[in-house]
Amino acid sequence: MPALGWSLARAISLEAAFLGASLINAQTPPQKVTPKTPATPTVPQTGEQIPSPISRHFPILIIAHGTEFHWSMRLGMKGPERLDRDGYPPIVLDPGAVLPGDSDDSWTYPAKDDDTGADVTVHVSRVACSDDMSGTKYTFTVVVQHAQIGTLNGCGQSEPEKFPEFRKKNQLDIPDDTDDKNADKGKNSDKDKDKDDKAKNRSSVLDPITKFHSPVDVAYLDAAGRVIFGRGSVRKNVAPAGSELAVSHDGRKLLFTRSASGNRPERSIVLYDSATGTLRELVGPNAHSAFWSSDDSQVAFLKYDGQQWQVWTLPTADPSQAKMLSPQPVESLHGWISPNTVLVSDMQSLWWLSEDKPPQSIALKDVYGDTFQVMSSDTIRPNPINPDLLLVSAYYLHAPAGAPVDSVGLNSTFFLYELRSHRRVVLGPPDTFARAAEWSRDGLQIFFTRVVPGRNAIGTSRIFWDASGLRNYSAGSYFVIGK
Repeated sequence: MPALGWSLARAISLEAAFLGASLINAQTPPQKVTPKTPATPTVPQTGEQIPSPISRHFPILIIAHGTEFHWSMRLGMKGPERLDRDGYPPIVLDPGAVLPGDSDDSWTYPAKDDDTGADVTVHVSRVACSDDMSGTKYTFTVVVQHAQIGTLNGCGQSEPEKFPEFRKKNQLDIPDDTDDKNADKGKNSDKDKDKDDKAKNRSSVLDPITKFHSPVDVAYLDAAGRVIFGRGSVRKNVAPAGSELAVSHDGRKLLFTRSASGNRPERSIVLYDSATGTLRELVGPNAHSAFWSSDDSQVAFLKYDGQQWQVWTLPTADPSQAKMLSPQPVESLHGWISPNTVLVSDMQSLWWLSEDKPPQSIALKDVYGDTFQVMSSDTIRPNPINPDLLLVSAYYLHAPAGAPVDSVGLNSTFFLYELRSHRRVVLGPPDTFARAAEWSRDGLQIFFTRVVPGRNAIGTSRIFWDASGLRNYSAGSYFVIGK
C-alpha cells in the first residue's frame, strides 16, 4: 500500500506539471460525487460525506487542421494561438476566456485576429474525426469561425511536444530566461509594457522564417538616379537615368522606362541585355511600365494612343509583333497574374484583363478601405505563389500620429489585401515612410524603398510577410528582383 500511495501522488504531481498553472482558470466547477464507504473508519464523526472533486480540464496543446483551403491551427496553454493557411502569412490570435460547450465533451474558445481585430471562435468537441485524404483518425472535431475568412472545418489531436511553452515547462530543450528578460520591466511605462508584451506574444507563436531565398539578380536606382543592374555580387551602371525597372525571371535582362530628353514628355521602353552589355529601345515612343511574363516569353506594357493608355503585349522573340491586349482605358499596369492575364487599374477600379476572358474588376475602394487614398503612382503586386494576396503601396488619408510625413503632410506605407476575404493588414513599420514595395520570387519577403522626408536619406529595407525580420538591405531605391 505505501508504494501504491507514492505512485498515485507522483502521477498527480506529473499531471499538474504538464497542465501548468495557467489552466487553473480553465476548469469547470467541481462536481459533487458521493464516495464509497472507505475500508478504514476515516469518516468524520458527524457522518457527513466528503465530496471528491473530479478534474475536468479544457483540452489544450492541440494541433488542428483541415484539407479544405489547407489550414492548420495551434491551440495552446491559453487558447487559440495561431492560424495558418497555405499561401498566406500566419495569423496570430489573441485568446479570450474559454467557455464550456453544449455538452461535457465540447468547448468554445473565443479569440481575436491580432492584426485586424476580427472575431475568431474555435469549437472543439471530443468526437472522433478522420482526414478524408489520408484516412488518419483524430480525437477531436474542430470548427474555426473567422469573421473575415469564414468557417474552416477539420480535425485535431493533442501534440504537446510541438508547443514551445510545453517544452520549456518540461525543460525539454528551451532554457527559461524569463527572469533575465523581465529584469528591467519596471523601467518601462504601461504603454511600452503593453507594446512589448504584444511583440513578445507574436514572437512566441511565430516560427522563424529560415527557408527563404535571397535575391541574386536585382536592379535599383542609386542616390544619383542612375540605373544599377546587379548579377550576383557584380553591380553595373547601365543608364544615367530611368524608372519602372523590371528584371527578367532568368536574371539576364532588364527593362526600364526612359523619358525623352529636354522638356519633351514622351517615354519609351529600353532593354538592357547583360550577355552583350547593350541597350536598345524596345518600344517607343509613348510607352512605359513594362513587365515580363512568368516565362519571359512576353512583355506587357502601356501604350498611349493620343487619348488614353491601354495594355499591349509583345513576344520577346519578335518585338515587331506587338499587339493590343485590351481596349480598356487604364492608368497603371501592375504585372502578370497568369500566362495570359494582367492586373491593371484606373482611378476607380482594379481590372483583370485577359486574352481569352471578358474583363473583370473590383472597386479600388474595397481594396483601400477608408484608411488609404488612391493615387496613380501606387503599386499593386500579386504574390508570386498566391494571386489572391496583393501587396499595395499607398498613402494614408490621414498620417498616423508620430509617422514621418512629406512636404504636404502625407505618409506612405504598404499593406496586404486578400481578395477573397477582404482582409487587410498593414505591414509598413509605423515610424517609416515607405514606397514601391515588391515581392521576392519566393513570395516570403518584401523589399521596399525607405525614405526620410526632408532629407536625402533613402535606401531599401526588407521585411518578411508576417511582419518579422525587418532590416536595412541595401542602398538605392525602387529595388526589383529577377531571381
